[in-house]
Amino acid sequence: MKTEIRVFSEGGKLTMARIPRSLLSFGLLIAFFITACATTRVTSVWKDMSYQGLPHKILVIGVAKKPANRRIFEDEFVRQLKARGTDAIASYTVLTDEKQSDPLVIAAKMKEQGADAVLITRLVSKKTVHTYVPGSVDYPPPYYGTWQNYYRNGYDTVYNPGYMAEDTYALIETNLYDAGNDNLIWSASSETEIRGSDQNLIKSYIGVMVNTMADKNLLK
Repeated sequence: MKTEIRVFSEGGKLTMARIPRSLLSFGLLIAFFITACATTRVTSVWKDMSYQGLPHKILVIGVAKKPANRRIFEDEFVRQLKARGTDAIASYTVLTDEKQSDPLVIAAKMKEQGADAVLITRLVSKKTVHTYVPGSVDYPPPYYGTWQNYYRNGYDTVYNPGYMAEDTYALIETNLYDAGNDNLIWSASSETEIRGSDQNLIKSYIGVMVNTMADKNLLK
């Protein structure tokens, strides 16, 4: 797992710095209570320009340690592909978890199901980014006419301490292969921010991948 530390100054400029352990612990506590939907950013895309036509039926394989996540992933991918007019089948419906690693069995199932393409996704690694957000001071309107007003102004000054935010990203790779000759048709790498449930992460990721495939004219 990779780890990065990002520090933003008051002017918004990104700098790098060593962060005290106490601040890191405080930041992790703050980050724990931050909730948001998963977001995916495509980092690279490739397509074989010699490939003509569109896949008619895709066998979807999600390489996952958790069988439940594999099923959620494949079902969601099938749903979104069918919504685009491309037939698809979840591999878990024809391949047991034990047979998922056997390429001969996979090839036989593709032929049996009439799939002309296979889509395989795997988690490459994870990356953690620590972002330090510095503290700020909020001032009420200044009053210097009398010492009482000046004292009161200083007394009312509010200080917001800085904190460390932690974001974790899943680095995922997705490949689409031609079932006829086993050649790579399309490949995409991406970073998906991990926040909330595995199901939210999967749906966010698949939505971006399906749109990327459509942009490369691989879907209707």
